[in-house]
Amino acid sequence: MVDPRTVPNLASSAADSSRPGPHVEARRSEAQDSSSEAVTATMLGPWPGTDPVEAAKNSLGLFTPPHLPSLPELPSRGIGSDAVGRTAGLLVELPVDVQPYGWRFTDRPGGDHRRAVSALSTDVNVLADVAGASERALSELKVQAWGPVSLAAAIHLHYGERALRDYGARRDVAQSLSAGLAQHAERLRAAVPGAGLILQIDEPEAARALAGTIPTASGYRTLRSIPASELRQTWTAFVAAARDAGFAQIAINLARPHVEAAENRSVESGPGGTKSAESDAWRKALELALESGIDAVAVPLDQLDTGHWEQLAGAIESGMGLWGGTVPVRPDQVPPPYSTLLERVLRPWRGLGLPESSLTALRITPEDGLAGVSPAEARAVVNRTLEVAAALTDLRNA
Repeated sequence: MVDPRTVPNLASSAADSSRPGPHVEARRSEAQDSSSEAVTATMLGPWPGTDPVEAAKNSLGLFTPPHLPSLPELPSRGIGSDAVGRTAGLLVELPVDVQPYGWRFTDRPGGDHRRAVSALSTDVNVLADVAGASERALSELKVQAWGPVSLAAAIHLHYGERALRDYGARRDVAQSLSAGLAQHAERLRAAVPGAGLILQIDEPEAARALAGTIPTASGYRTLRSIPASELRQTWTAFVAAARDAGFAQIAINLARPHVEAAENRSVESGPGGTKSAESDAWRKALELALESGIDAVAVPLDQLDTGHWEQLAGAIESGMGLWGGTVPVRPDQVPPPYSTLLERVLRPWRGLGLPESSLTALRITPEDGLAGVSPAEARAVVNRTLEVAAALTDLRNA
């Protein structure tokens, strides 16, 4: 499939071109100084609607320094703007198209592939225009992409089975995506000169891949679980390649997918059942993510138990960041008061003896992407996210 020899060349070229000049370093230093005592906020990427100009204005206008704006995703535009298609458009030498069962690797780029590439290019260009029209310099920008494991679980091979089933295909996806991210970073540096690039790696299928509960294409069986040692190696190599490509910070997002109802699969509960196996696997995935060389891990706080918090406490004490999915995203529902959400953070934080001075390790996010709510509801969720971050900052600096 992809020639692995092309990957280090691309990554090396990107690393060379990413070395900033003195003026860029000064701007980054100022941004870091402004956020060093603050609890910051960001969103996970997806935004409602189909207008990239409006989405970019919201991202840059709501997440002002020290908070982190992102390149918005607009899945409501359809094929190619969905999370899988958007990331698949980054792959090098692995074109894709859409079949009734989902995205599939194909021999040559077709309309679906071109649509994904074009949508991402439009979003980058629009963001560059909006940032250029602003009087504020963009010091940081976050971009999102599905990680190699989840992408291999979502894209099918020529004969219809998921790429996750085949070790060689999993390896090719990881290498191709590493090369594509290096090219993506180059385009972003040209679009927003001087902005530090932050990468959010979405791995919603990691736990199910470890548990062996992802269904085959037929739906009658499940794919064999991937070894934990392979996942550790894959993530470690992928994070290193992203860093070589010029991403200043890298986070793995372990939010779980909401796909059970869509697949209409039975979920057993109790000892040894599917639900229990996936819960154990998610804990293992969190452990492996923390060992992969990332700068931060993103998790929805409502899914954490005491054991998860104990895992995270050690990482926080060693300097790792925690992106806490704090604010619920529910259509037709007002977000809970920020005082209620503060307790979601502070109760386990204090319970584990973490000092309030370490709250700056936090970056507050919504629990999920915002594409499923209205633009007004999305802004309300973002505003509540910013309120929580501000209240934690006040507490930390009191």
